[in-house]
Amino acid sequence: MGCGTSSSVKDKKSETALKAALVIQNWYRGRSAQLKTRQRYALTIFQSIEYADEQGQLQLSNFFSFMLENYTRVLEEDSELVTHLLGSNIQDKDRRDYLGLIDVPDSYCGPRLQFPLTFTDIDLLIEAFKQQQILHAYYVLEVLFETKKLLQRMPNFTHTKTSPSKEITICGDLHGKLDDLFLIYSKNGLPSVSNPYVFNGDFVDRGKNSMEILMILFVSFLVYPNDLHLNRGNHEDFMMNKRYGFTKEVLNKYKLHGKKILQILEDVYTWLPIGTIIDNEILVVHGGISESTDLNLLHRIERNKFKSVLMPPVPIDGDRATEKENKVGTTSTARGIRTNGSLSEQLTKHEWDQVIDILWSDPRGKRGCYPNTSRGGGCYFGPDITSRILNKYRLKMLIRSHECKPEGYEICHDGKVITVFSASNYYEEGSNRGAYIRVSSGTPPRFFQYQMTSATCLRPLYQRVNAVESSAIRMLKERMISRKTDLIRAFQLQDCSKSGKLSVGQWAFSMENVLGLSLPWRSLSSRLVTTDKDGNIDYMSSFQDIHIQKPVKEVQPTLIETVYRYRSDLQIIFNVIDSDHSGLISMEEFRSMWKLFTSYYSVCIDDSQLDELAERMDLNKDGSIDFNEFLKAFYVVHKFDKLNKSDTTVA
Repeated sequence: MGCGTSSSVKDKKSETALKAALVIQNWYRGRSAQLKTRQRYALTIFQSIEYADEQGQLQLSNFFSFMLENYTRVLEEDSELVTHLLGSNIQDKDRRDYLGLIDVPDSYCGPRLQFPLTFTDIDLLIEAFKQQQILHAYYVLEVLFETKKLLQRMPNFTHTKTSPSKEITICGDLHGKLDDLFLIYSKNGLPSVSNPYVFNGDFVDRGKNSMEILMILFVSFLVYPNDLHLNRGNHEDFMMNKRYGFTKEVLNKYKLHGKKILQILEDVYTWLPIGTIIDNEILVVHGGISESTDLNLLHRIERNKFKSVLMPPVPIDGDRATEKENKVGTTSTARGIRTNGSLSEQLTKHEWDQVIDILWSDPRGKRGCYPNTSRGGGCYFGPDITSRILNKYRLKMLIRSHECKPEGYEICHDGKVITVFSASNYYEEGSNRGAYIRVSSGTPPRFFQYQMTSATCLRPLYQRVNAVESSAIRMLKERMISRKTDLIRAFQLQDCSKSGKLSVGQWAFSMENVLGLSLPWRSLSSRLVTTDKDGNIDYMSSFQDIHIQKPVKEVQPTLIETVYRYRSDLQIIFNVIDSDHSGLISMEEFRSMWKLFTSYYSVCIDDSQLDELAERMDLNKDGSIDFNEFLKAFYVVHKFDKLNKSDTTVA
């Protein structure tokens, strides 16, 4: 009997322990799901703002056309700028013009490349970059000239074969993340005849080591031209580089010869192949396809005529009359400008559209093909379009990049489309993993994931999610403050009783109507505004912990918001005008460009306000403005930053 009682107690204890374990397990699963949802919302914010910025970048093509039609000084006095914007009359530069006057001094301690290059130069370069050494401009230019010469012999699509014993590795966007490339080479091996690679575009921009990545890839390509394949991405574009950081990186690292490097790079980009075809079964392109994708045509076009997404073809005579007033928010291409350049120097409109679709498109679950309204270029293509294009050209799979994915890759369209993204921590440390794919004939793709780690990545999941989410909310609030006047106007239109409060639905409608980011505003409201006990939102709380710093106190808020909102666009415009990279433009140029800008973008700003602001920013009164410093004067101050600063001061 005693034994029976003991057994019964043990059973009850086991049952209690099991119930406790189930409770803990359910709590953990619920908590993990909650954290994953928050992380997904944060990534959605990052991505929505990224795509909105790209849309703004593409709309600049229309502005440049408008500028050249209306900016008299450009047409009459600056033919170099006209040529730069239109891509006409570009002549091949002799290597001696660039390298003849550059010496590598004995004091240079960085890597010294020996041409013709061998595999030891790849090792040499990698080890030097790990020590944060800078490759001398002489070697950079040598590599660029040699790369261009070899690329000119390549077809638009490189064809390669695998076997069960010889896989090929496909990497997606790297975006200047050098540590990710180091990790890939460390885990997967250096390129070689037995270890081929495809790098699927977007090597540059955003990250701080784009030049190092380009040099490693180009040197690897020169050593193994048949085993390392480089596809062009939408960021291998000199106009994109002006906005997203690579131009600035080059000029900072190569103060004497940066301009020469950028000029040659602009040409190298145009010779990068459009895509790779593996085993006549797998199409690898950066962006995607559309319902009109014609691979036969894309094999034949003169790809080097595609200079930039911001430089669409000049319409034939008479087209300009029919292309009236391209407004902000459309995805139409720019109006053409009459120059003395030959139309044979550019692609046809149809050819240009084909390349844009390859570089900019994204897959979606919805059937059909429709405009990519998020990015402003390319299209969204559904599973039916994928099946149709693959069947038409007897292909089995499309591998593309172009989109950050939480796990580094994503499979869609019934397994026929794979997205691979190789830049880990793309938006923020801990925001996403990177991945690469290995494929071979007759076997399914193999996926390899990774994430560059640091001290912060070793923290618990909830702390990492908090950090990523806080960064995303911070970025979103900066977007909100740049449209403060418009948002308040939208809120007040909904606030019929003038109570200062709105329902969550009204607030969410106003936010989307003004910002157009397609975000889950209702779910995000708890992080952005304060809500009363009845569930109504105090809409002015949207701006309670953030403001734009005014460089001049008397300037109206509307002007401050406008300059801050368009600061990236303005920086590109002024950088284009500043052809000698001096960083300075005259007051007259500044006023003329601003008037054109406000006219085109329908921005209502009092000229006297801008004149006063410009004069205040001419610090040494020499009639010139350092426009980069001018734009830096407009920055967002977060309440949280102030608290941190005061804490630091006390300590």
